[in-house]
This record gives sequence, C-alpha cells and structure tokens, in this order.
Amino acid sequence: MSYEVQRYQEPLDSSELGFLEKKEATERNQYYKVYRLLMFLSFVIPFAGAWYRAADGMPDAFSKTKFFFTAGLLLSISTFATYLTYRVNLRRIQLDIRDKTKTIEVSHVTRKLYLDVKKAYYFYTDSKVKLSIEVSASDYDNIHEGDEVCIEYTTHSRQYLGYF
Repeated sequence: MSYEVQRYQEPLDSSELGFLEKKEATERNQYYKVYRLLMFLSFVIPFAGAWYRAADGMPDAFSKTKFFFTAGLLLSISTFATYLTYRVNLRRIQLDIRDKTKTIEVSHVTRKLYLDVKKAYYFYTDSKVKLSIEVSASDYDNIHEGDEVCIEYTTHSRQYLGYF
C-alpha cells in the first residue's frame, strides 16, 4: 500500500512558540559554554606543550612565536567548528521563531507497536520526517494500520510538536 504524504503550514500557537524560544535560549547558552571551554583549552594546550618541551630539555621551549601560533590555530579551529554547528542547528530554530510556522503532515500508520518494557504505544508512519511517534493507549486502540494521522513539527528545525 502506497499513500501520498500531504503537507501544509499553519502558524505556531503561543505554547509552541514559547517551547521554541526556551529551547533556543538553552542551546545558545550551551554553545556559549562550549566555546568558552574551547577558548580556554586553546591557550592551555600550547602552554602545556611548552612545559613538555621544557621537561625534555629543548632550548627555547617557551617560545612566544610557537605559543601564539598554536593558540591562534586552535582558536581558529574552535571558532570555525562552533560557528558551523551553530549555523547548522541553532539557526534553524531561530528561523522557526522568526517565521512562526509549523508544518502539518498527513501521513499514514504503517505499523503499530507496544513496548512492554516502557509500557508505551507507538505508531510507525510513512512520514520522511518522523518515522515513529509515541501515542496514547486510547489512540493505539482506535487508530488502525492504514489510517491517517497528522504530525506537527516546526518547519525549519523539524522539532516534533505532536500529532492528532
């Protein structure tokens, strides 16, 4: 059985927008903490390397040129890596907050599953964004394989918001 997946957009409600704003603030704070740690390590690692060279008895172990070159290189790598992950991940959440839209995808239940270990009910869907969703026990009993289920997620970052 092959079904066509339909998608359309709607505006975010206030609780969903609040969720995204809180997530964006939390992740931005985490990026800042990681970047501060990487900056600190960018200066500590060359200093530790100088002490290692001094312990081996190398002349000019505490060379300012070597220290600043190594620190600058590590700082550049850290800055580029942090910026790249920021652009890939956090920027999408910021676009969702700016656009204030969510995508609703009408997909079909392809399989039903109950996990006794977690005491949780799941639907597998034909969605390319969300392959499985956790559902309530009543929905598990009432919705059958092949039935339509609407999945809500943010447009850019594809954060799962719910189903109906």
